[in-house]
Amino acid sequence: MVQDLYILMITAAVVSLLFKFLKQPVVLGYIVAGVLVGPHLFGETLVNGDNVKAWGDIGVLFVLFCIGLEFRLKNLISSGKIAAVGALTIIVGMMAMGYLVGWDAGFDMVNSLFLAGMLCMSSTTIVMKAIDEAGMKNERFVKGATSILIVEDVVAVVLMVLLSSIAIRHQFEGAELAGKVVDLAITLAAWFVCGILIIPTLIRKLKKHLNDETLIILALGLCLGMVLTAEEAGFSSALGAFVMGSILAETVESHRIEKLMSPLKNVFAAIFFISVGMMIDPSSLSEYWISIVYVSLVIIIGMILFATLGCWWGGATMRDSMLTSFSFVQIGEFSFIIAGLGTSLGVLNPMIYPIIVASSVVTTFLTPYIMKAALPCYNFLYNHASASLRAKIDQREQQVAAAETATASDGPSPADKARHAVRHTFFLKHLVNLFIKNMSAHDEK
Repeated sequence: MVQDLYILMITAAVVSLLFKFLKQPVVLGYIVAGVLVGPHLFGETLVNGDNVKAWGDIGVLFVLFCIGLEFRLKNLISSGKIAAVGALTIIVGMMAMGYLVGWDAGFDMVNSLFLAGMLCMSSTTIVMKAIDEAGMKNERFVKGATSILIVEDVVAVVLMVLLSSIAIRHQFEGAELAGKVVDLAITLAAWFVCGILIIPTLIRKLKKHLNDETLIILALGLCLGMVLTAEEAGFSSALGAFVMGSILAETVESHRIEKLMSPLKNVFAAIFFISVGMMIDPSSLSEYWISIVYVSLVIIIGMILFATLGCWWGGATMRDSMLTSFSFVQIGEFSFIIAGLGTSLGVLNPMIYPIIVASSVVTTFLTPYIMKAALPCYNFLYNHASASLRAKIDQREQQVAAAETATASDGPSPADKARHAVRHTFFLKHLVNLFIKNMSAHDEK
């Protein structure tokens, strides 16, 4: 096991350094490292595939936990319409295109739905990294783009639950799936209400006793506890990790937990992407290269079209809509997770996995270059637009600027006031104080 980890880390380090030198995302380097140590390139694997898979599964939990830590209910509410309409437009539009691609390729309903799920989610990790490297982190569109990605991550977790149900039954049971969604909604609501009522207040009360070591152990314990709870409730472990991350995001120590989790997440996420690369057969890439180009074009064109329309319909300016859409032109971690889910359930057509991974590599490689084309494309559209369309673009720009000015002068939002009121209820204070008192009494004994 130690030898396996040594080979993985050294190979990943060398390849990722090479990709950093070439100014390419390190995620691609991890996938290439997986191909190098995998069983397909040299005829035999250099590491134990079962060990790598186990570490990769842990990596998925940590990645989703950290994505949950970035889930700020306040930011999501403030983006509101853009997040909801933008994400809904992208997901519905891309799933429809993905299903049609699967149907055109002759896949059955289950495989077509899995393919649709893989194509409808942009990579939060890659988008944020590309925006940061492009020096656009402080641009106005980033807030809306982040909110859309958060909504997509939430939907992806729900989608995995639904796809699992469809894969097991091999048919679409509308009533059963509706019941599953209702059960999931009730379960999530119960978890969030209980978690946000108790955990943030508890951590605030214990803050002075939580050094870095204790805090990270507590956070991981809560994460794994919610993972087990989710599995016992019949849902995916990924859902539990995401939910606990979202609950801890509402605590006063959220940024500190996120910072402490970062090295651990990076290590296990790297192993996850290496495990993805290990499943790639280079010979299959040459066999399916037409399909890879086709799927990559569907992703790029579809994301630009639906993200631009969704953001515009959600109330963003045309400039921000196009900047957002041109940064969403790739698929990433959730596509691999959904593909892995289909493979583990034994329902995924073997040719889909290498096509999806290769398409992700292609679109990730092209993302920085496509982002640079966003503003020239916007200027071209604006300069060649009709007078009526140009007037609408200018009017939207003025409306958004006026809304920003009004928001800056306002006091706390209704959501902030409600959260403050809940946190300071007599019952909650009494409950937490009683818990701490009992802990102290137990320690004295």
